[in-house]
Amino acid sequence: MTWNTRVTELLNITYPIIQGGLAHLAYADLAAAVSNAGGLGQITAMSLSNPTDLRNEIQRVKTLTDKPFGVNFAIGQHGRPYEEMVQVAIDEQVSIISVTGGNPKGVLEMVRPHGIKTLVLVAAKRQAVKAEELGADAVMVVGQEGGGHLGRGDVGTFILTPQVVDHVSIPVIASGGIVDGHGLIAALALGADGIEMGTRFIATKECVDAHEAYKQDLLDANEESTVVIKRSLGAPARALRNTWTDQILEIEQRKEGYESLKEYISGEANKRYIIEGDRSKGFGWAGQGAARINDIPSVSELFQQIVQDAKNIKENL
Repeated sequence: MTWNTRVTELLNITYPIIQGGLAHLAYADLAAAVSNAGGLGQITAMSLSNPTDLRNEIQRVKTLTDKPFGVNFAIGQHGRPYEEMVQVAIDEQVSIISVTGGNPKGVLEMVRPHGIKTLVLVAAKRQAVKAEELGADAVMVVGQEGGGHLGRGDVGTFILTPQVVDHVSIPVIASGGIVDGHGLIAALALGADGIEMGTRFIATKECVDAHEAYKQDLLDANEESTVVIKRSLGAPARALRNTWTDQILEIEQRKEGYESLKEYISGEANKRYIIEGDRSKGFGWAGQGAARINDIPSVSELFQQIVQDAKNIKENL
């Protein structure tokens, strides 16, 4: 079975599988493992403290893989300028970047003269059309099943993906609720040229910064184990349900506003759970696909399983 799609051709990868940005978690070990397995691994730039740290992380990936990898810029969620960080990716001759969480125009304009391939995460048809107009090489379409920040429209991956496919000419990458070979085959059937996975890659051996408690909670999750927070702020995002997210939802229900929420939804609260393992004082992003995560393999083993399952599914159709 050939896995050649417009995405594999665009990114020069073997399988049309992309690892999401994963704030505070997507660093060299994971990115290199995904790229070595035949997908596209990515570093999360804006979780790093400064340009020097990003440069060091990029250079470390280069020592771990000779395959293409990307750098993700979550430009709308960290409240600081991104230009110096983007310049590092340009200087280090990174071949692929992705943009999430904000208007991609500034980043696309910076990297365009350098021949860098660009992926833009969108959560609505109009955003996808706009990204193509701005010069994106491909769009990643996230449905409401996904983990982390989502669109405001509550549209699922199964509907959103073919809608976007029908309205843009560039490759479309499906994201949200995809964790296995079933999701890969489904995405291709919907017209996508590949998939992006975030939550699934957290539950791997090479996601070394994710605490074992976080990984265990992903293993224990069912289809009702996630909840959407920050909806009252106009920035809905899906996380694993726990006592901390229950408190967030209570504050939102009382309509107390950002000032009452900011300590609960901060990056520090996020890290207390996902890195330190403190379930009572923090939260962790996760998509509904966590319900289908039942093991913590190496990235290589995960790819082998996804590809084999996809082949079996295709044969049975």
